[in-house]
Amino acid sequence: MRLAPHIRRAGALERIAPETSRISGFPDLMAYYQTLSKSLGPMHWWPAETPFEVIVGAILTQSTSWTNVEHAIANLRREGMLTFAAIERVPIRRLERLVRSSGYFRQKARKLKAFVAFVRDNFGGSLDRMFRRPTADLRMRLLEVHGIGPETADSILLYAGNHPVFVVDAYTHRILGRHAVPAGRGAAPAKPDYEKTRGLIEGSLARDPRLYNEFHALIVNTGKNWCRKSVPRCSECPLHDHLPADSPLRSQVARSTIAAATVLNRGSNGAEISL
Repeated sequence: MRLAPHIRRAGALERIAPETSRISGFPDLMAYYQTLSKSLGPMHWWPAETPFEVIVGAILTQSTSWTNVEHAIANLRREGMLTFAAIERVPIRRLERLVRSSGYFRQKARKLKAFVAFVRDNFGGSLDRMFRRPTADLRMRLLEVHGIGPETADSILLYAGNHPVFVVDAYTHRILGRHAVPAGRGAAPAKPDYEKTRGLIEGSLARDPRLYNEFHALIVNTGKNWCRKSVPRCSECPLHDHLPADSPLRSQVARSTIAAATVLNRGSNGAEISL
């Protein structure tokens, strides 16, 4: 899959300035980013050919896995439906059938219709005109569209429009919570606050959409592979060295290290005995 050219620029991430306006008492998130980037490399996210396809994906991925969204996107592409005009004119029942694999397909078909109606009514059907609006103003207006909440609005702004807005999701809350960041899940407040978390992250990093894009993708990768909901794999996680000194998860890392050393020791001893 290709990325929309304005979403990603070759070599641009290496030139991101490290200067940030660090918030007192908040972890050095640029260090988190650098650790993940060094360990995992470029994420090449969001997978899409056009900004409109990014927007369709952002709506369809609500409450489902990306694998399910890929099937729906493939259906739309096969039928030539990944354009603004096509979604605008397709009968709602047919659209429902095409996006069925993404789950909640009736609601999502209506959300897609609501979005194109919003762009038609307010920007003459032009995404370019829409994305020329100031970030804060456009974000507020997107949140008024049926079916678009903060995470979806921010995904549209960042990944389709190249606006400097950080996307906060369940992986973000989980990782920050386990690293004792106040706005994350597992720390105070007990229920994560989307806007507080977004504000803290944006206030701790350079205001650069390329950085936000890559960092969010790295967080998602880390959440899927290591910082899992039920059984976190902290000993293998690239961020394990960033865990707070008093975190109970550090003892898990220590136990895993000791267990691995014990197994290795036994293997070495057995080899010596056999000789």
